[in-house]
Amino acid sequence: MPIRYHQLVTYESGPNSTYEEPKLHSSPGYSSEGPLDVQADVEDPIKTENKRRRRALRFGFLSLLAALYMTFFVAKSFLSGGFIRSCHGKHRIGKHGVHQNATSAKLPTYFTLPSGDKIPAIALGVWRAAPGEVGEAVKAALKVGYRHVDDAWIYGNEREVGEAIRASSVPRKDIWLTSKLWNTFHAPEDVEPALDESLARLGTDYLDLYLIHWPVAFKKGGNTVDFDLTENPYPTWQKLEQMVEKGKVRNIGISNFNIRRIQNLTSNPLKIQPAVNQVELSYWNPQPELVKWSKENGLLLEAYSPLGSAEKVKESLEIPEVLVIAKETGLTPAQVYISWHIQRGTVVLPKSVHPVRVEENFHVAPLSSDAFERLEKAATSHEPFRAVDPHWGIDIWN
Repeated sequence: MPIRYHQLVTYESGPNSTYEEPKLHSSPGYSSEGPLDVQADVEDPIKTENKRRRRALRFGFLSLLAALYMTFFVAKSFLSGGFIRSCHGKHRIGKHGVHQNATSAKLPTYFTLPSGDKIPAIALGVWRAAPGEVGEAVKAALKVGYRHVDDAWIYGNEREVGEAIRASSVPRKDIWLTSKLWNTFHAPEDVEPALDESLARLGTDYLDLYLIHWPVAFKKGGNTVDFDLTENPYPTWQKLEQMVEKGKVRNIGISNFNIRRIQNLTSNPLKIQPAVNQVELSYWNPQPELVKWSKENGLLLEAYSPLGSAEKVKESLEIPEVLVIAKETGLTPAQVYISWHIQRGTVVLPKSVHPVRVEENFHVAPLSSDAFERLEKAATSHEPFRAVDPHWGIDIWN
């Protein structure tokens, strides 16, 4: 809305003015002190000066409004450009990208999904967590502040995870709980029974997030690939949409999908778009093209094996560039990686069953732009290595 400025009109007064005081005659209605009740034929200089002052005040007020107007829209544009917005200690980001943040800012504690639900930025991953250990890891995580647990039917530990959640002092409504649909259950008639089994094991009547674990469907009773359902996951997705409508799931998404397979799914008339895509992201397999594409298309990524998986974690923690950044920031190498993942705009799922490491992984801090770019360059400058690459007789990644 354009602002119109009014021209300021001034009136000359003072010793060099041409104003001449009118002469007053002695007649009825006049006294020796001046007029009592008569209209002068020229405007009183005091009134003129008052008008000039009022116009100046009005001009100043309009100028102030214009300045405030411009300041508001500049600030609004700045804040909407991907910078963190504070909300009682929690943060949102634009398009899931935060690597421009200054070091004085905080990393986001959650990301907002299309449903409006807020998914915590750090989750306890429980893949490969052995029976008898996973429950204690969950308890330790909830105690230090985690509010996100990532599980799956195939992990075989949902029952112990559910028991640990119920044994904690944290209400179920405050915990983000994720599970995943295994390959064996992609046939539409198998989706709800598989979900119900996970719900029963976890001891809850709903999941915050339910994912298609892999873009691969198995035929009933084995690990033989169902190529038709693999190439066309739409019937599986439609059944997941029904689970949202029934209230058994609040958000649905995918896992291990590349760009082609995502587009293959979303080319259908979906009622609900995928909320997240959980994929392997690490120093060894940073997938910059997928990260960029996902940001541009509003799809949140979740990073599993963020430290490089059990096979690569020791080597990950000894990368020279990471050790330098750790020394600069006062973070541990693991914390540098986890901070980097969040700063890339992804949810991160570090896994540990050791309470000390569980707590360590929860404490993160923003990297400087320089440190972030150095780590990003180091991670994307070598040949990528994928730690998780199942061989099911199908090329999953193409």
